[in-house]
Amino acid sequence: MGTRFQILGFILLCSRVGYAQRVRVSTEVEAYPNGSVNLLCEFTNPGSTKLTQVSWIFEATEGQRENIAVFHPLYGESFPTSAFKGRVKFTMASLENPSIRIDSVKMSDAGRYTCEYATYPSGNEQGTTTLIMLAKPKNSATPVVVQASSAKVVVARCEALQGKPAATITWISNAMGDFNSTSQLEPDGTVTVRSEYRMTPSSSDNGRDLTCLISQRTQDRPQTFPMKLMVQYPPMVKIEGYDENWYMGRTDALLTCHTDANPKVTNVTWTTVSGNLPATVKVDQNRLLVQKVDESVNTTFICEAKNNLGSGKGQLTASVIELMGDPSSAGVLVGAILGSLLALLLAGALIAVLVLRSRRQQPRYSGDSEQGTFGNKARLFGVKKVSKNGTGPNNNGPIYTYRESEPGALTEKGNEFPHAPAGIPASHHIPLTCDKAGQRKFDVLNDSMEEEEEEEEEEEEQYDSFGGLPHTYHLPRHEDDYGVYLDDDMESQRDGSIISRTAIYV
Repeated sequence: MGTRFQILGFILLCSRVGYAQRVRVSTEVEAYPNGSVNLLCEFTNPGSTKLTQVSWIFEATEGQRENIAVFHPLYGESFPTSAFKGRVKFTMASLENPSIRIDSVKMSDAGRYTCEYATYPSGNEQGTTTLIMLAKPKNSATPVVVQASSAKVVVARCEALQGKPAATITWISNAMGDFNSTSQLEPDGTVTVRSEYRMTPSSSDNGRDLTCLISQRTQDRPQTFPMKLMVQYPPMVKIEGYDENWYMGRTDALLTCHTDANPKVTNVTWTTVSGNLPATVKVDQNRLLVQKVDESVNTTFICEAKNNLGSGKGQLTASVIELMGDPSSAGVLVGAILGSLLALLLAGALIAVLVLRSRRQQPRYSGDSEQGTFGNKARLFGVKKVSKNGTGPNNNGPIYTYRESEPGALTEKGNEFPHAPAGIPASHHIPLTCDKAGQRKFDVLNDSMEEEEEEEEEEEEQYDSFGGLPHTYHLPRHEDDYGVYLDDDMESQRDGSIISRTAIYV
């Protein structure tokens, strides 16, 4: 018996579910305050079932049912007294499609709406729709003006008022802080969410970026609120402009008092450690103009700035220095020094060139490097002329040498050629001094020699201009009866002898 009853109950339950499925409704509907919403209902495939009446029942919370609309085929529409009276009506007055529309929707209208049919012989059949009321929150965010401190305080607030469902608030910032959020249920069923950002503010946090983000179902994307932190602090002062070059008499010195404060500085005052400012300075708001640097500005300057929160001070010690020269002529002095150095270099180079050319023009001898001296070399006196008793030139004359050990001593060296022509005088027959006739002869020869030297100097200059070497020295072509060169640019010596400067020494 128990088993039979269980099987019968299961059959009846399935039959009940089958009948309930014939009432077609929307499972869930969304609506916004002050708008309108349509609640659909339809009885499908009635067959032999007779529909007698349809009713709409509102259920705000579980177990609290309230009729808001009724339709009867004979008696027509009926709207019992309720919070919906005047705002609800049937869209089609029929048992097959008893859909309704609710105008001026309120947040309190959210709940369960049941479309229930009275039928014969199956009894009541129904379908339920859940109305979800959505409310777009009123979002806002503002920074909070705070003063720099060592305690953690609220520096910004962000809130989403009367939203449904509840909004979500987050923060984006590089400031060292944190936040907390609270939710509050409003009488109309909406939710207000508030969030506060807290941190320990300092002067460096003033103007720092902070962003609040609010996300909610009614919004396509999160709403952002960028803001700047507002931290107030007394003035911070710094004096700039001192270049450590305040010399006596300078007129363009300038000091500037830089301030950093929130709110802005309202007053700037310049003083010194002694109290009064020197007579040679002038104050122009936050600038101190030194009209002339003297001993009076060799002091410590103080700049004081004030705002609504307090004051701040900065100080700078200036040192006046002595200047040996006129600073305006410093560039001219440097230019003069550089010009003098350049002139000296050019003069040195010119002297070097002249000395080099002079050395090239002086006669060179194969003895010591000292000019006018002769080493232990032999001087060759040759003859070109035909001797009186011979037929050809005599190049085998006597050889005389000069010894450094005996200055001026003339030594005869034997002739290496055994067959010297006769008639050539011996070396001791050559006069070393001249009479008046010989002197005149030497004078004439010297004049001709000077002309030849001038021509040789011109030739040497031509060789120098072309980078060549001087031409080979040549012997004069004047001869006496003995074939001896007597006009070869003779030079007197301290011992009374004369020697040639153009003869070849070996």
